[in-house]
Amino acid sequence: MTRMTRMTRTSGGARIVLLAALPFVLGLVADLAVYATVRDQLPDRLARHFGADGEADGYVGHGGFLAMLVAVFVVLGAVSVFVVLRSDFATYRRGLRGLLAVVYATAAFLAWPMGASLVANRGTADGAAAVFPLWHLAVAVGIAALAAGAGAGLARCVPLSDARSPLGADAQGGADRIDLGHNEIAGWVRRTGSWMLSGLGVALATAGIVTVWLTDEGWLTPLSLFVPGLLIASFARACVAVDRRGLTVSPGLVPWPRIRLPLDRIESADTDTRRVNALADYGGWGYRIVPGRSGVIMRSGEALVVRRANGKDFAVTVEDSATAAALLNTLVDRVDQTGQAGRAGQAGQAGQAGQADGADRGTAPQDGWR
Repeated sequence: MTRMTRMTRTSGGARIVLLAALPFVLGLVADLAVYATVRDQLPDRLARHFGADGEADGYVGHGGFLAMLVAVFVVLGAVSVFVVLRSDFATYRRGLRGLLAVVYATAAFLAWPMGASLVANRGTADGAAAVFPLWHLAVAVGIAALAAGAGAGLARCVPLSDARSPLGADAQGGADRIDLGHNEIAGWVRRTGSWMLSGLGVALATAGIVTVWLTDEGWLTPLSLFVPGLLIASFARACVAVDRRGLTVSPGLVPWPRIRLPLDRIESADTDTRRVNALADYGGWGYRIVPGRSGVIMRSGEALVVRRANGKDFAVTVEDSATAAALLNTLVDRVDQTGQAGRAGQAGQAGQAGQADGADRGTAPQDGWR
């Protein structure tokens, strides 16, 4: 790597970190500026949460509000920077564009309601008298959409390539096969998953259960935590199988839904030995669909990459993918050979039928066909 290339990557990486942290810094500064402007007109007890009717139903002091404000933006900004540093976005503009769009939209969607809640408390004797019109949420959504566009546009300020190397570009060459007899059968099964997603699902489900006992907010909040947590935990692990039916990927805890690619719809299989990055390559975890490819991405790392008959790739992150690819290629070759033999047999039968027909008519068919 040349000195100029190293300098470009270092400069680009620093610029990406700055862009990832910038919206949260701006959101925090904007809300602090609003607080400083209306501070003398605020009651001692501030309304921090409002119900569906716009009436206040949660309160906090000045110090608590400022601590919450700073914590939200600092933590989310740190998470954004962490994701950038761990996701190899320094070489891939399309992934960075999507990330910055989400980051800027999130910061804007949080900053507006927090600032608007301060304005709602202004001039009241107590936070209980504050009213938060719901049209502020519509405004927040609109501002978030504009911020998402700005974030995606700022990705062009970073000197990056427009495309990342395709999956399989650094894969093991030669499309290995397994020495399997004509009458022999074989299968390959592996389980893959993400302990991070499993932990997140369990944590959310547990939080939903605990919320039932510790709060009196009804069932909406507990269910909004428990149901997503249960779904995440159920799909955090997957079973990957290669056999005479093709490639099958199914959830580890529930029997449905499952993805199956029959052998006759597979062109070839290979293993991507470079580190497949869940965020940079697919924009997240789970079943992902991006232009030109799809996959079950449970974690970053080694992946089995299947080229489908329609020209698109399907990937699943799993260990020992080289063995799976070799067996899958062997089974696909067997199907192709069987199909060729079947077509040759049909052609031979057609030729014999043509010759017999020609003999009956007293004329010889050309090349077995009429």
